[in-house]
Amino acid sequence: MQSATRLTLLLCAAWAAALLYGEMGAYWAAHLSCSWPSAHLPDNHVKVAIVADPQLMDSTSLGLPQSSLVLQAVEFFTDLNMRRSFQSVILPYKPDVVLFLGDHFDGGPYLPNKEWQESLFRFKHIFSMNEQRMNPHVPVYYLSGNHDIGYSAFHSIHPEVIRRYEKEFGPRNFHFLAGKVDFVVVDAQTLDAGVKESKERSSSWEFIKTLSSESNPKVLLTHIPLYRPDNTACGPHRSSPIINQRVSNAAMGQGITYQNYLSKETSDLLLSLLKPVLVLSGHDHDQCTVVHSTPFGPVTEHTLGTISWQQGNLYPSFMLLSAGAKSTNSTDSSHEVLTNLCFLPKQTHIYIWYICQFVFTILLLIFWPANGLSSLPFANTFVSFMRSVGAELFSSRTKEKDDEEDAEYEMVWDAEGSMHLVKKAVARAPASNSDSRTTARGSVVARPTARKHQQEPDSSVHVEMGPEVVSDDGGRLPRPSKLKVRKVLQRLFRVIQSVVIIAALNVSLYMMLLFKDWIDR
Repeated sequence: MQSATRLTLLLCAAWAAALLYGEMGAYWAAHLSCSWPSAHLPDNHVKVAIVADPQLMDSTSLGLPQSSLVLQAVEFFTDLNMRRSFQSVILPYKPDVVLFLGDHFDGGPYLPNKEWQESLFRFKHIFSMNEQRMNPHVPVYYLSGNHDIGYSAFHSIHPEVIRRYEKEFGPRNFHFLAGKVDFVVVDAQTLDAGVKESKERSSSWEFIKTLSSESNPKVLLTHIPLYRPDNTACGPHRSSPIINQRVSNAAMGQGITYQNYLSKETSDLLLSLLKPVLVLSGHDHDQCTVVHSTPFGPVTEHTLGTISWQQGNLYPSFMLLSAGAKSTNSTDSSHEVLTNLCFLPKQTHIYIWYICQFVFTILLLIFWPANGLSSLPFANTFVSFMRSVGAELFSSRTKEKDDEEDAEYEMVWDAEGSMHLVKKAVARAPASNSDSRTTARGSVVARPTARKHQQEPDSSVHVEMGPEVVSDDGGRLPRPSKLKVRKVLQRLFRVIQSVVIIAALNVSLYMMLLFKDWIDR
């Protein structure tokens, strides 16, 4: 029983350590593993934290009704993970600007107003917009994504989704200055030719052309990545297969219903008009870095992976960007914008670890011996072997020492008159009696005293085997099958008891860690 108690306490400690790391320590480790790329540059660089594709899950994500408990559980754990990532990993870097690259919601264009407002409330709760922890002086900028407003084919039928989005998140085409770098935000969903005379498409291109004459270094921000040839390598940080171009058009020329990348013509025109030093995009949910060849030099595009662990990426990420300050006199635009890709905790792996540890816990409790490891045959054999090895080593050393002490020496002179001590050969008499035992060196011998041999009476008991075994007092002993059932029930009771103790201590710890990060402060 003491062995089972020690095992239960050991498993309690193991679960507490796993929960503390998985729910808190992993986020601290993610924060410590990354840093601003301008650590060697002046402090007046503007620091921008960039997040892509939160894509909050809703009733359109799994095809379940909004009241479904499964959907609510998935929403809670997904929201909690992003909230922890934002609060415990991103905000401690103290960014000067926060930027979202689109797809804030999953079914944004298709949600009724009530559910859309609920998703908006969740979004603000996740990213700390309602708390004092988010510095009110830190500007936050948003890009529109296809999961926020849809594509041009949807705009032509439901223009109200654009008005609803702009009311809460601001205009779809705008630019802002961070240091001396101009960040240009475009509504990529309206750039490609769908409806030729679309008002949204015209306004987007007019906005882009007005910025073509600006002299500040520019960073192009587009939710949909620029065109790249099929099977273009994405660099070492990508974990999923490369996605090639796919464009779907509505019937009767009503516009685009889906596209993975912007068309080559649109991409080339964007690069030629804006001449950006860097392009940042989302939409792909996985990391991808490509270099575009242009007449004015190569332009790097970073496609950021999603911040959510539920959007097909096992390695969620975000980006830290440093923009050159206004007072910087450098003419090298390559040093005006520096980036560093940072990774968040692998939440899927953490949950897999919980499942494996749970299975291991149950198996260990079921098969753990009642008397501990010492009751196992191999354990006793191993302990006996180690004891015999130790006794053999100790006895051989003692024998050598005794031989040295019992030896006799004589003095011998060589031809040069030098004296040497030479050990004499001493013959040892064999033991005269097998019962004799030497207790000390010399002639003192201890012999055991003779015992009187007494004939003991025969103690054997004749047991008559029958269908049932009868005890000495006349009671019936249980059959072997009943003994096995009793042992199984005792083992089952011990397992349940240990599980209850482990759960009582660690479920409360887990709930405390959950709501510590969920409740508004």
